[in-house]
Amino acid sequence: MSQFTSGFWDFYIAAISLVSIIACGIFLKAQNVRGTNEADTSGHTWDEDLTEYNNPLPRWWAWLFYVTILFALGYLALFPGLGSYAGMLGWTSLNQLEAENQAANARFGPLYEKFAAQDVTVVAKNPEALAIGQKLFLNNCAQCHASDGGGSRGFPSLTDRDWLWGGTPEAIKASITEGRTGVMPPMGAAVGGDEGVKDVAHFVLSLSGRTHDTLRTFRGKAAFQQACIACHGADGKGNQQLGAPDLTDGVWLHGSSEAAIIEQIQKGRSSQMPAHKEILSPAKIHLLTAYVHSLSRGGAPPGK
Repeated sequence: MSQFTSGFWDFYIAAISLVSIIACGIFLKAQNVRGTNEADTSGHTWDEDLTEYNNPLPRWWAWLFYVTILFALGYLALFPGLGSYAGMLGWTSLNQLEAENQAANARFGPLYEKFAAQDVTVVAKNPEALAIGQKLFLNNCAQCHASDGGGSRGFPSLTDRDWLWGGTPEAIKASITEGRTGVMPPMGAAVGGDEGVKDVAHFVLSLSGRTHDTLRTFRGKAAFQQACIACHGADGKGNQQLGAPDLTDGVWLHGSSEAAIIEQIQKGRSSQMPAHKEILSPAKIHLLTAYVHSLSRGGAPPGK
């Protein structure tokens, strides 16, 4: 990667930018030289009498191009665009974002703080707070959990009461603030290879009342008790302290078919929710917690 971070590329980008702009000016000037004969043609004729004249651009049109060239040079002098040159104004997109965030916090901060002083369960019933929480959700969470919180394959739904890490306000706030990392190791070897994996898969199917092979379920139960109860529990109801899912309900994060369950046992799974404590203020996380809490308790998004 060192070849892409050397000072050569700064010079390369600056040179190409400046040479291109100057070349445009030279080319424009060369194409606007006026001949002495008003009837100069390019030598091209169509349909016997349709002649192409070799006239330059109208002066007003040419000057528009010259103005754009001057504008480009001025812009590159004031703003970054020539390699590592920062520009005379010292503008950066990060500084602009921080300034806009500071202005927004100054304007809306008191409103956030008002709700931050209230209990999550109270905020979750306030239409104004839910409207703000929905906007925070759409900007920060909808990419994975969908705009309605319904989730998708591999990303849990937030609209039901099935929680991997707990659905209390405290647990939801901890998930948003610190993020979560869930890991299921590959268990193929631990349960006896391909046949053992299939046996355990049928036992897992039986836990939620799905169609299963009785003989394989009998054999799979023993393997499950030996290799899987540390996380999922002896009854298969999971462990929210570890993020281990309940296998006895009808909620499946990665698919409920025999093939999908076999794949999960054989290959394992690794999932991560990023921490938002560096992105959102505590007051915003409090509002977002209230909104997510409302989704699983029949709280429809405002306006629906």
